Order: sequence, then structure tokens, then C-alpha cells
Amino acid sequence: MKEINTKLNRILLISAVLSIFLMGTASAHFTMVFPGGDMDVTPEDYIAKDGETKEVWIIWGHPYEHILFDMTSVPEASVTDPSGKTTPLTLTEIKVLGKKAYKTDFTVTGIGDWIISVKYKDEGEELIDYVKAVVHCGEEAWAGWDNEIGQNSEVMPYTRPYGLEEGFVFTGKALYKGSPMQDADVEVEMYHTEDAAGSIVKEAEEKYPYDPPMMFTRVTKTNSNGDFAYTLDEPGIWFVGAYGPEENGLTQRGIVIVPVLPEFLGEEKSAATPITPTDTKDMDEVKNTMESLESKINSLNSKVDLLNSEIKSVKSDVNAIPKPEPSKTPTLVYAALLVAVIAIILGVYAMMKK
Repeated sequence: MKEINTKLNRILLISAVLSIFLMGTASAHFTMVFPGGDMDVTPEDYIAKDGETKEVWIIWGHPYEHILFDMTSVPEASVTDPSGKTTPLTLTEIKVLGKKAYKTDFTVTGIGDWIISVKYKDEGEELIDYVKAVVHCGEEAWAGWDNEIGQNSEVMPYTRPYGLEEGFVFTGKALYKGSPMQDADVEVEMYHTEDAAGSIVKEAEEKYPYDPPMMFTRVTKTNSNGDFAYTLDEPGIWFVGAYGPEENGLTQRGIVIVPVLPEFLGEEKSAATPITPTDTKDMDEVKNTMESLESKINSLNSKVDLLNSEIKSVKSDVNAIPKPEPSKTPTLVYAALLVAVIAIILGVYAMMKK
């Protein structure tokens, strides 16, 4: 009986650990929407030329760790043009790294912002994702990125979701059926390509063995108005997902995908400017000029010292002049003093002109 209880306790302990593990990793699932036609995604994939056809891949997995899973249902997809007109898209099943995924395409037929919308249901995760990805076309044609699509759970960006550098703060509003989601969890996670993911995950596991996933999936919350903010501190593709309530046992989550560029002029600002031969010549000239100025300043200081000495001498001579009796005329004394002062002033002026 004791042995049976021991085995039972072990089974319960293993079950508890597995439950915690599954709960911890479930939140890392995201529906990924990549308009570049491959997995080596960059922010430039979310930019298009007028007339360009974009091939869009729809994949299910963990963006940070680059772990993919089979999609268990066929997603729904559409594209909304800058004017707000929405067109359904036809999907085709594909294999990505051996996992079931889907692809579609659309043609950009005008400048502005085109929003790809995807709805994906995963019964195993008890989750429905409503994803938005903005494809921008045209210089200064910044129209359409803030269109409301009418998804059941939707993230409305306050910050334009392109043209962002690393370190920018992304702000948005989480809506559920058009109303603000109050005090909702918002998960923020960055995508890594297959080549980069392994080493990054390993480093996180070594540095933070007590909870590596805390570095994979960041979390913030909405306020009473459904608003939230988060700093996207690295260049790459970011997923921002706000959790809504359950419907028929399935959590309704809205996601917006945000491409982030490297810091503009970051390398130029941080790197030291090398000194060229021309720069060296200029520095020599500056050095010679500074030495010449220093010599002139020393000469002036000597003249000022000499002048101060002469002034002291004049003052001594003036003090040595006997003071006239009150009965004598003071005019001559004042005149003598005036002549002495004028002589000093003329002497100073002459020395300064040299």
C-alpha cells in the first residue's frame, strides 16, 4: 500500500509539473502572418510597391523560439485597402518545416496602407486569434493603418505600425466587439529566424534558469479605457496580442504585427570618426594658432604687470607731494594731479597699441 501511494504521489507530481509547463508555454503560441513568402522575415517585407503582388504565409507556433506546429483548422483571411474596402482571400495549404500552414496572395493596386486580416481557431489551445498586419505602399502615403476592421477582438494602434525604430514606444487600444477591454493582459513577443533562435533561447535559459519564458513573452495590461503601451527595444518583427473574454470556451485574442527597424544612424552616431591626413593637417594649424595666441597672451600679461608697477610708482609720487595749506590755492595741485592721470592713460594706450 505504501509503494502504491508513493507511485501515485510521483504521478501526481509529474502531472502537476507538466500542467505548469503547458500553461507556461501555451501563451507563447501566435498566429504569424508573413508577407514575404518565406520565414526569413524582415521589416521590409511589410513594405510594397504599387502593383506588387505579395505572397502571404500564415503559420502557427512560437515566434521567439521559432517552434512551429500544425494548424488544426483552415484560417480565414482578407485584405482591407486604404479606403476601407475589404476583400476575402483564398488560401492554399502548404508545408513549412514539415508543419501544416497556409498561404495566400494579393496585389497592391494603389498607394496607402493595406491591412491583412486573419482569423484562426485552435481547439487544442482553446483560442481564437484575430490578427492584423499592415503592408505600407508609397512615400508619405500614410493612410489606412488605423482603419478598424471589425474583428471580434481587435488591437487598434495609436502608433503607426511601420517606420518605427528600435526603442520606440508602441501604443494601442484593445477592443472586444468594439468596446474597450479593461484590465486585459497584453503579450508582446518578438520573432526570431531559425538560425538565430537556438543561440538566443540557450542564452536566456543560461542567464535566467529560474524562468526563461519571462524573456520570451513580455506582458503588460490595458487600463480602464483599453489603452496600453510597450517599448519595442529590438529591431525585428513583433507580435502584440491582447486577451479578450471567452466565447464558447475559446479565448478571443486580438493581435497586431509591428515591424521595427534598426536605430536610424545608430552605427554612425556610436562610431568614432577616424582622423584622415587632411584632418591631421587642420589639427596642426589649430595647434600652431593656439600656441601663437598663448604667446601673445603671455606678452600682454607682462605689459599689464609693468603697467601696474608704473601706476603704483605714480601713486607713490603723488602721495609724496606735500599737501598745500588751506590758505594756498588748490588749483595747481589739482592740475598737477590731472596731468599725471592723463600721462598714465596715454602710457597705457600706447602700450596696448604695440
